[in-house]
Amino acid sequence: ELIPFLLCVTIGTKSTTIVDLIRSLSEVTKDYGILIHVDAAYAGSACIGPEYRLFIDGIENVNSFSLNAYKWFFTTLDCCYLWVKDPGALTKSLSTRVELLTNNASDLKQVVDYKDCQITLNKRFRSMKLWLVLRSNVVCNLRNFLRSHAKMAKIFQLVENNNMFEVVAPRNFAMVCFRVFPTALEKEINGCNIESGNIESKLVDQEYANDFNQNLFETVNESGKVFMTHTIVEGIYVIRFVVGATLTEDKHVISRLGKWRKIWLMTCLATI
Repeated sequence: ELIPFLLCVTIGTKSTTIVDLIRSLSEVTKDYGILIHVDAAYAGSACIGPEYRLFIDGIENVNSFSLNAYKWFFTTLDCCYLWVKDPGALTKSLSTRVELLTNNASDLKQVVDYKDCQITLNKRFRSMKLWLVLRSNVVCNLRNFLRSHAKMAKIFQLVENNNMFEVVAPRNFAMVCFRVFPTALEKEINGCNIESGNIESKLVDQEYANDFNQNLFETVNESGKVFMTHTIVEGIYVIRFVVGATLTEDKHVISRLGKWRKIWLMTCLATI
């Protein structure tokens, strides 16, 4: 008997929200009988907007698709969607039939036994909180929330314009991955003259750049004014800014940019 293989495609990777190309990958796998699962834990929510559906081009070729509603669909922790093209394949693998669980409704296929879609026999009732989100916001409002978050992330991406920061990965959604550009760093006193804008571009080693950005990241969070997260991509220390709260507005992001600039200067001066 053949053992099926599975390819997991990601829409919005955990560290940088990069998108895999579903159609291209599915064209390769279809001749080999490889199943395709789409992990859209974070970014799948955005695809309710027509302008984001280019990221799921080729979705008709996949076997399953999941997203976490608690990450960017305004639902409290935890709640996950799972769609499968062939429910029978899932229940065939996971169903359990013991006498104490038998009943006429199940035997006659009058109900859906969700225990057969998972390993555990029961889970908490998560659908109510998701139903409340959908009923209270409706699709148009949810789309507007997501669009506004992406717009605010674009505003924050203006850090790239002052030649001291670089955006490390493309911004596809509401996350900006950035760092202080290595050539903007200088260990001498005159190297951090942020006010004059005349920072001398000198190459510094990657380790020093990573240490500087880590120190900057920790200083930002310790300030209590801004909270960010970080990651490491191919040996590069990256700071991550993301918008995801329903009450966040443009003014909050703009004010944080001002605070960010001050913290950058303080950190820069503290290292020379």
